[in-house]
Amino acid sequence: MAQTPNIQWFPGHMAKTRRLIQDQVKLVDLVVEITDARIPQSSRNPELDKWVGGKRRLLVLNKCDAADPGITARWLQYYQETGVPAIAVDAKSGKGVGQFLPAVRELLSDVTERLARKGMVGRPLRMMIVGIPNVGKSSFINRVAKEKRARVEDRPGVTTGKQWIAVAKDVDLMDTPGVLWPKFEDPAVGEKLAFTGAVKDQIMDVELLAVRLLGWLREEYPALLEGRYRLTPEDTAGREDYELLELVGRKRGMLISGGEVDTLRAATMLLDEYRGGKLGRLSLEAPPRKGAAQ
Repeated sequence: MAQTPNIQWFPGHMAKTRRLIQDQVKLVDLVVEITDARIPQSSRNPELDKWVGGKRRLLVLNKCDAADPGITARWLQYYQETGVPAIAVDAKSGKGVGQFLPAVRELLSDVTERLARKGMVGRPLRMMIVGIPNVGKSSFINRVAKEKRARVEDRPGVTTGKQWIAVAKDVDLMDTPGVLWPKFEDPAVGEKLAFTGAVKDQIMDVELLAVRLLGWLREEYPALLEGRYRLTPEDTAGREDYELLELVGRKRGMLISGGEVDTLRAATMLLDEYRGGKLGRLSLEAPPRKGAAQ
């Protein structure tokens, strides 16, 4: 299998977002962390604990319709057992979004009671939405608000500044731009982020990334890989990962002069289809099992 690339991407605007979060978190009652349900742990910013201090948190595993449902259920159980409030949603379809406001009100019931005792009945509950790029923060906010209030595009780096959004008469959200962290200590984490589109393709070797994804699919979800690209078990078992990319491109008719395969085009197609959920419901990581070494 091709070597895991060492991926880093921390443009200047992310440093600005980090300062924004640290400065504004004092204004909110709750931090809502949006993650990608396919990589719930790798899509959590490890620096967030430091930025928001002891502020209460709610974890939202978005894009659950693209993730393996059995593994998502295990993640929710894992977070429950470790004391992390978490829900799974799919902002695109609206699945599970109805859980959000009730979960928020339950988490902040003591805040509501305290405000009532102080006579501040009209003061809304305030939350900050945070997350890495391309986890669907804007889509989630629009779904919760039941109308398009935040800009949505399927690429990282669209939200560029904070904005307050009223999603209910008693709930205000502060949206923030997606932010990564300066150094991925584990190359596998950077790779998973690249697979899902949290890191810009422009800085990537797209063919190497696709080859790595193919190798992972071959091991973890061979039936879905074979079904999508009309491959046989012999096709997937008897080739190197790069040769498998060539075969996928050939099956799709992505040929250039001389009958060679346009592997860059095939790689781009593979990543687009994975990100768009066309390969099926796939999770790139699972929670540790009880008793397993951490």
